[in-house]
Amino acid sequence: MKHWISAARPRTLPLALSSIFMGSFLAAGAHAFSWTTFTLAVLTTIFLQVLSNFANDYGDTVSGVDTAERTVATRAVQTGAITREQMTRAMIVMAVLSFITGSWLIYEGLKDTSTQAILTFFGLGILAIIASITYTVGKRPYGYMGLGDISVLIFFGWVGVLGTYYLFAHEFVWLNVLPATSCGLFAVGVLNINNIRDIESDTKTGKNSIPVRLGKDKAVIYHWFLLGTGFLCTVIYETIITLKEHSEFNINLSYKNTDLHLNVGTGDQNFNLLWLNWLFVVTVPLLIRICKGLAKGKTPAQIDPFLKVMALTTLLFVITFGIGQLI
Repeated sequence: MKHWISAARPRTLPLALSSIFMGSFLAAGAHAFSWTTFTLAVLTTIFLQVLSNFANDYGDTVSGVDTAERTVATRAVQTGAITREQMTRAMIVMAVLSFITGSWLIYEGLKDTSTQAILTFFGLGILAIIASITYTVGKRPYGYMGLGDISVLIFFGWVGVLGTYYLFAHEFVWLNVLPATSCGLFAVGVLNINNIRDIESDTKTGKNSIPVRLGKDKAVIYHWFLLGTGFLCTVIYETIITLKEHSEFNINLSYKNTDLHLNVGTGDQNFNLLWLNWLFVVTVPLLIRICKGLAKGKTPAQIDPFLKVMALTTLLFVITFGIGQLI
């Protein structure tokens, strides 16, 4: 059992769930939250992430990317702890579970919407399953061509956050693209750490990840860009929200004189709680520490711990952001 738990890579789950939490927090802020939809979204995401991890374990071994030289974050199929046939069956089980819970999620979240919306989400669900498998499995795995970053941004960012929000609220809000992009870029950051750690082995086996293409030093600069841009997107989002609320407050003061005292009280209360909207700023030291640690890390063993730190920091970022949405 411990080999299966290891192959499922539980430390990747906080990152996978971050986009679901982000979309759910945005929906709760819009008074459109449902526990049933949330639970199904969480289950579907867990199944998809485990499917992706199993496929990655299988694909990297079959393709020869993971060899006996790998000493950090070894794979179950690579070491022989799990056979290829067993892993194939496990992938099929995870794909089926993902389809079942995903279908139930779509029904629960979109039963009162249009057929077009339902079909669109079914299509996205099928694409998510295919993307989970073909990252490292198949004749031309897109992860080996340096396209994993784009896929992670799309599915862990825009699809994950905006799709979750739509399942609750049945609407698309352009402003939500900003926190969705933050979530996606931080997820790309986790992948980038993984690829920086494996840069030597990937170079030998022909896996052309972004760090392999850029080199370690530029890959670290790229990491600063990912985290800095991701953080900036949420800063812009909160700034717009704050200005919007402040503008409405002024209109109330100017045109609703009869309610002047009541509106001033409401405005003061919102102002006193405004700092909670910026609670996510507490993650800045952690983000800086990760980037500096990557620059200093010389071996896979020195870089590997930052994977867990980055995933948990992303989750902390989402939770602190979400607190501001709930006030």
